[in-house]
Amino acid sequence: MTDVTGTSDQGVTPRRKLPPAHRAAVARLQHDYAAIPPGSPVRLAKRTSNLFRFSGDTRAGLDVSAFGHVVSIDPAARTAVVGGMTTYEDLADATLAYDLMPLVVPQLKTITLGGAVTGLGIESTSLRSGLPHESVIEMEILTGDGRVVTVADDNEHAGLYRGFPNSYGTLGYALSLTIELEPVMPYVHLRHFRFGTPEACMDAVAQIAVDGSYHGHRADFVDGTAFSLDEMYLTVGAFSDVAPWRSDYTRERIYYRSIRGPKEDFLTIRDYLWRWDTDWFWCAGALGVQNPVIRRVWPRRYRRSDTYRKLIALDRKYRLSAALNTRRGLPEREYVAQDVDIPVERGAEFLRWFVPHVGMSPVWLCPMRLRGTPLSKQTWPLYPLRPGDVYVNFGFWGTRPLPSGAGDGHYNRMVEEEVTSLSGRKGLYSSSFYSEEEFWALFNGPEYFRLKREYDGSGRLASLYDKCVTFNNG
Repeated sequence: MTDVTGTSDQGVTPRRKLPPAHRAAVARLQHDYAAIPPGSPVRLAKRTSNLFRFSGDTRAGLDVSAFGHVVSIDPAARTAVVGGMTTYEDLADATLAYDLMPLVVPQLKTITLGGAVTGLGIESTSLRSGLPHESVIEMEILTGDGRVVTVADDNEHAGLYRGFPNSYGTLGYALSLTIELEPVMPYVHLRHFRFGTPEACMDAVAQIAVDGSYHGHRADFVDGTAFSLDEMYLTVGAFSDVAPWRSDYTRERIYYRSIRGPKEDFLTIRDYLWRWDTDWFWCAGALGVQNPVIRRVWPRRYRRSDTYRKLIALDRKYRLSAALNTRRGLPEREYVAQDVDIPVERGAEFLRWFVPHVGMSPVWLCPMRLRGTPLSKQTWPLYPLRPGDVYVNFGFWGTRPLPSGAGDGHYNRMVEEEVTSLSGRKGLYSSSFYSEEEFWALFNGPEYFRLKREYDGSGRLASLYDKCVTFNNG
């Protein structure tokens, strides 16, 4: 991969050499973007979405299909150049052919690389490899003011490079990204460790963060599942060249149920990466597809998260479940779909608050920390986590019946308040109810508005608060 020098007459800064077809696609996209009348909403025409903000907007968007593939892979350098709209399913398939994978592969197949970087992805390598944006070497971004710029940590756009994570497409869109890769082995050897209290579980996370292993089992991967306050598991995975047996959770067996036993398991690396996708963690159960009778006739090709999300979107659009609950005399239910990052030393406290106040089960646990050391100058200002500190991401997704007299947002607001009180952070891919003052205090309003002025001075793209709070609840 060779660098090119010079700039185009369209304001494109120097970037790695990309194929002519890609450069032509960039020019077309700039032209289409410039043709959108000022003041008109800007949206992308994407096949899939993993956001839990159901806007119902069916208007045509910018065609970004040309940016949905892997451009090139350099096995020697362990890097890949990837279109921003490329799904992790396609990306992983391309890199696994070289016995490589991205450092962090979010758990659902249709999450896109650009989406994971601007919206903060996470997975079971995040304790040792951080978040997806930390393995990005450089990005080619269409900014809100219509320029295409290449951003890196050491060039004139370093501020946008650092501020792009957690901006959710409100500063611009990633067209291509150069990312680091790591070598893999054919299999992952899993061991499931049970804990009887949240404190014991969080202590084990802290120990793994120090040792890189647990009870002699190397922690290449680590995540967890809490079924109750006295039954939770950490699943520790190690790369392996051999597998005495191989499990398959794309058929009748369901992965999350296997966590309760037996205590160890083997998966191919590809099946491990998508172990959660087949049943959308456990959420597919609400659609009936974990019923053995239905599962036998439900085609395997539709046992995937994007299928389930489309069904949920239809339900939200036509309020089918809400109407059925009303006819049955049942209370209105609130969607509670959140991922929150809590310092490990406060994780037990969060779980002990969550169970009686929200009461959803299971809950996903995913330990993580930034790749930098405590002395690192590498910061990500719109989602400020402390370098060197260990956090646990708690993921919970579903609905809860609203108490009498309570309105929509009852549970989500409580979660936001508790997370803030524990010095945690909440992802913005789903419902948010913060006031503007609180929102900008949490997500570094001064830096965000500095970047907004520099790269979207006329405000063609929605602000982060409007996109994640106002439009979602308006």
